[in-house]
Amino acid sequence: MSTVNIPRLNLNSYINGSAEERKQFSDAIGKAFNETGFVTITNHGLSKELIDRLYAQVKALFALPEAVKLNYEKPELSGQRGYTGKGKETAKGFKVPDLKEFWQIGQTVTDNDPVKEDYPQNVQVSELAEFNPTTLEVYQKLEAAGKQLLRAIAVYLNLPESYFDDKVHNGNSILRTLHYFPIENPDAVPADAVRAGAHEDINLITLLIGASADGLELLTREGEWFPVKAHGEDVVVNVGDMLQRLTNNKLKSTTHRVVNPPRELMTQSRYSVPFFLHPKSNMDLTSLPSTVDAQHPKQYSDMTAGEYLDERLREIGLKK
Repeated sequence: MSTVNIPRLNLNSYINGSAEERKQFSDAIGKAFNETGFVTITNHGLSKELIDRLYAQVKALFALPEAVKLNYEKPELSGQRGYTGKGKETAKGFKVPDLKEFWQIGQTVTDNDPVKEDYPQNVQVSELAEFNPTTLEVYQKLEAAGKQLLRAIAVYLNLPESYFDDKVHNGNSILRTLHYFPIENPDAVPADAVRAGAHEDINLITLLIGASADGLELLTREGEWFPVKAHGEDVVVNVGDMLQRLTNNKLKSTTHRVVNPPRELMTQSRYSVPFFLHPKSNMDLTSLPSTVDAQHPKQYSDMTAGEYLDERLREIGLKK
């Protein structure tokens, strides 16, 4: 287990560091994304005060009466905005839905980019005056951090540092606030029901603000489950399937899950806030020529990010 490479990296050393520090950061994140697909990040731009304020709002949101939350469920948006209730999302390949409910916040286009017409409006929570401004602030800070991480990844891949910039500007990214709800009677839950079944993320990279409880695990190349733990306010970052497709498996979209807690803790809630960094839907995910050779034949068909997202949303039951 000691060989699992999940380094703790200082994002400021890439943004403001010397040429040597920037190269060390890029090499380290590339190596980890090649081996395990996971890193943890410090100095990501979110203060402890902002994270505390975010979790206070998330807890208040999911404490609202069920009838109020259901008013914010928009089935026609395939779970991409507003509330998605219990039993609605099932990990690919699983038959039992995850034990969770969630709320999704999407892109807010503030310039004249015509992509604005492609995105539905975010749902405003009238009962909680601070929820929408707080989640917007978190969204924008995580998006900014994610853009810097993609620059470091581009350098590792011997691409221009700005390779991803125009592709993720006003991208189709999602901030998801999650509630793994308490199970008052564990005996009534199907034996194979878990908080989040084993899965890979759809997007380029995911930035996860430390959850309120343990449970996140990744599957190592040796086939063992390994717990992912973050220090304090660190952000956990992992590779998504879109980046794996683009790099022809050079960067690893690692299978991960959220396991149920010990039986005596099943009656407690778990909260989590991941940011799924997506490009614009027209980004071409065709594997980079530099990642395809005789030893590494091309593994994936050509498609756009929008086509791939549509395919995956149908697989996990959010789109019919």
